[in-house]
This record gives sequence, C-alpha cells and structure tokens, in this order.
Amino acid sequence: MEATSLDKAYSRNRIHPQKFGLFLACASIVMMFAGLTSAYLVRQAAGNWLEFKLPLLFTANTVVILLSSLALHVSYIAYNRGNAARYKLFLLIALGLGLAFLIMQYLGWQELYAIGVSLDINPSASFIYVISGLHAAHVLGGIAALTMAVLHAYTLPYKVTGPRKLRFELTLIYWHFVDLLWVYLFVFFMSQQ
Repeated sequence: MEATSLDKAYSRNRIHPQKFGLFLACASIVMMFAGLTSAYLVRQAAGNWLEFKLPLLFTANTVVILLSSLALHVSYIAYNRGNAARYKLFLLIALGLGLAFLIMQYLGWQELYAIGVSLDINPSASFIYVISGLHAAHVLGGIAALTMAVLHAYTLPYKVTGPRKLRFELTLIYWHFVDLLWVYLFVFFMSQQ
C-alpha cells in the first residue's frame, strides 16, 4: 500500500498525530491516577485508616506485567528485523502474560477479601480496590490492542508496512505505559504499608 499525501505530510513532523493523541490520552490517565494517589494520601492523614499488607500475589503480578512488556518489546524488534516466527511467538507470550496479570489481579483481590479487607470495610481498602481496578480496566484496553495485534500477525501475510508498524508502535507504547503505571502504583502501595 502506498503512503497517502496526508501520511507524507505527517512524516515531515516529528510525531505522528495518532502517537500524539495516544500521548495526550496517557497524560490524562497519569493525571487521574495522580489525583487518586493524592486523595489516598489526604484521606490517610485524616485518620480512621485500616493498615494491612498487600498479598504477595501483587508482587508476583508486577513481575508478570514486566515480563509481558519485555516480551512485547522482543516481538516488536523481531517484527522490524524480519523474524516472523519470533515476532508471532513473543506477541502471543505478551498477550498470555497480560491475561495472567488480570487473572492474578483478581486472585489478589480475592486474597484481600479472604483476610477481611473488603471494598466497603474502610476507605483504605476502597482506595486499593478502586485504584487497582481502574488500572485493570486500562489493562483490558491493552489486552484488546494486543488481541488485534495477534489477529493481524496470524491472519495477514507478514510484511513490514508503515500502517502496520504504526499500529504495533501504538500498541507497544500503550502497553509499556500501563506496565510503568502499575509499577508506580505498586511502589506507591508498598510505601504506604
């Protein structure tokens, strides 16, 4: 497929408009989570705060999402270097680890509930569920993008084209973003214990 005149015009710019839009969306998500973690700190200082430890599953979950991000990056490099088999394999691994992250997140919430930390017991518990739940919702968006990338990888003939590379880059940027966002949230939660 030949580049359109619009694509050629944007190629002279430093950043593609779709990437710019994604960066704006990521910035707004950062603002939302910054507001939530700030509210967490303000509410914690007000008293009546239940202290509890996060289940160890949240630590394992962090490793899983980091590995998923790494697998996606390996897939992207393989895609650009013409290694179709490695590209497809690591794309599937990234998707599988992303799904594992969501399952482990759910199991982590069940562990919290099992030790008596339910959503309505105390504001501290509510914050954990709401913040991690909102992050999980954003991960679901990433899972949808990864699923589309896997479908493209296995249904379209392998070819490095501008539009396909851009879609992959958008998926990669977003997935790295939700990965780093989780690392921030995990470190934040652990520092408050």
